[in-house]
Amino acid sequence: MGERRERVRLEGIVKRFGAGETEVRALDGVTLAVMAGEVVGLRGPSGSGKSTLLNIIACITPPDGGRLSLGDGPVWEGGHYLERDLRALRRTRIGFIFQFHNLLPFLDATDNVALAMTLAGRDLASARDKARSLLDFLGVGKRAGAMPARLSGGEAQRVAIARALANDPPIILADEPTAPLDSERARSVMDLLRRVAVERQAAVLVVTHDEKIFDRFDRMVALRDGRIDAAAGGRA
Repeated sequence: MGERRERVRLEGIVKRFGAGETEVRALDGVTLAVMAGEVVGLRGPSGSGKSTLLNIIACITPPDGGRLSLGDGPVWEGGHYLERDLRALRRTRIGFIFQFHNLLPFLDATDNVALAMTLAGRDLASARDKARSLLDFLGVGKRAGAMPARLSGGEAQRVAIARALANDPPIILADEPTAPLDSERARSVMDLLRRVAVERQAAVLVVTHDEKIFDRFDRMVALRDGRIDAAAGGRA
């Protein structure tokens, strides 16, 4: 199969909030790599910098120092972004899964997924075809015409995963995706994310406090006070 490609690399990432005596270093020299086909868990206490790290990788929040590379080259270094269209980058290269599914209540499951593709320029008919295919892939094809209010928590989260996969992103970022689910559904969601990582060679990074899914990761990275905490089992 050959050597796995690096999808995400952070080198010495720093992020500060505030200034002077009120300055807080949310991230303080974080170095981390996530490979294609790898599922990595990111844990740590509240305020340790986990969500800030996801937002930096997603090019939502700019860092204050260090270097961020996505795929073949850097996208942020030297104090600025090297990509001009960050919205296009997020649409095509990053899939984001949230703690709550955030499905649009006035669209059925198919159109919630198709919308992500039409925003990227795909025509509606082919977007709906691919949306139905993704829903089948994730085991909720029979619910393709259901409105979000009619979906169970596990079904809604699967639709949200399908939406994140809509534009075939090589990077999947998930922020507490199993928090609202029971143990069985949480493990099922993680098994789906592993399938996505392996079959689509995506890099999957999941922020979680959910100990019942820790065994679903290739490795865990622990953050504390904005740094990778090697003593707690975190490693880059």
